[in-house]
Amino acid sequence: MAEVRLNHIAKAYAGGPSVIRDISIDIQDREFVVLVGPSGCGKSTLLRMIAGLEEITRGDLFLDGQRINELAPKDRDIAMVFQNYALYPHMTVFDNMAFGLKLRNMPKAEIRQRVTRAAQILEIEPLLDRKPKDMSGGQRQRVAIGRAIVRNPKVFLFDEPLSNLDAKLRGQTRIELQKLHRDLQATMIYVTHDQVEAMTLGDRIVVLRNGDVMQHDTPLALYNQPANRFVAGFIGSPPMNFLPGRITTDTDQVYFQSTGGTVRINLDQSVHRSALLPYAGRTVELGIRAEHITDQPTTAEGGRFSPDTPTLFDAVERMGSETLAYFSLDGHRFIARLSGDAVVDTQSGIRMFWAIDKAHFFDIDTEQAIR
Repeated sequence: MAEVRLNHIAKAYAGGPSVIRDISIDIQDREFVVLVGPSGCGKSTLLRMIAGLEEITRGDLFLDGQRINELAPKDRDIAMVFQNYALYPHMTVFDNMAFGLKLRNMPKAEIRQRVTRAAQILEIEPLLDRKPKDMSGGQRQRVAIGRAIVRNPKVFLFDEPLSNLDAKLRGQTRIELQKLHRDLQATMIYVTHDQVEAMTLGDRIVVLRNGDVMQHDTPLALYNQPANRFVAGFIGSPPMNFLPGRITTDTDQVYFQSTGGTVRINLDQSVHRSALLPYAGRTVELGIRAEHITDQPTTAEGGRFSPDTPTLFDAVERMGSETLAYFSLDGHRFIARLSGDAVVDTQSGIRMFWAIDKAHFFDIDTEQAIR
């Protein structure tokens, strides 16, 4: 068993502001949890506190029910993979992977067995006699992961391990990490600022902002039911489109009227009507994802909106399988995700359809989702 529990964890440096305010998370045995957020949100600091490399200012950290706040890093049975690989340049791959085991005076036969097994899992057996300078970045990262595997720890910690790799190699390594998690059946905690990595790797994702947890849920729950505007805008690529406006009523009908006056949406047939009715006369923010703005008419009877005038596009990006079309509304940049073979006329424009039932609305003051 390798359960990790963070109970009201906080971190503040002397004379400075709090980096981590008050975080409580339960990480289950064999779970792959991703900590994600923008630079400076505290995700790496939180990981380093779990590893014992940073002191905990307040709160309790438990590993399998044992409080480990004061336990030295070497005694926590936790292995960490760093962003910069942290390999010894004068040692071979074998020696790099075996170094920690040798320090523990482990028998040579067991060391060789563990290193060989890890090398087989990571497919780096031909590299065991090489030194780091003779390998690519991707190969070095595998060695760093292998050095963690040989320890057979209770928990693996990954601190942005793919950020130094190119886009193609990052994609390949993400697949390898998924396989590794499945093969080892280990508890893994992974830090990244890349929400695509978070969505593809995590069983659950913790979204951080300024030292606070914004939402902690499965990837699809974060994508489809964001708790607030920050999560809605951070999770998803391309990012969600946002448009501020006022909720108005007219002869028992409910409308969303954009602040700039360009968009007026009848919400009477929308699933959002009852939730937005108490906001009559107040400003809210509409959020809608790119795939929910399309050039194809929706078959749904309700929750549909189509602008009265054709949409004029500022730019078009043809990606092959899809087309990203950019346009402006009341000074706000919008992106529509169309099919790869969509015919987009940037001069005369085309009629667009919004799936309003798939949209989200946020309180303008609290930024919380309105449901």
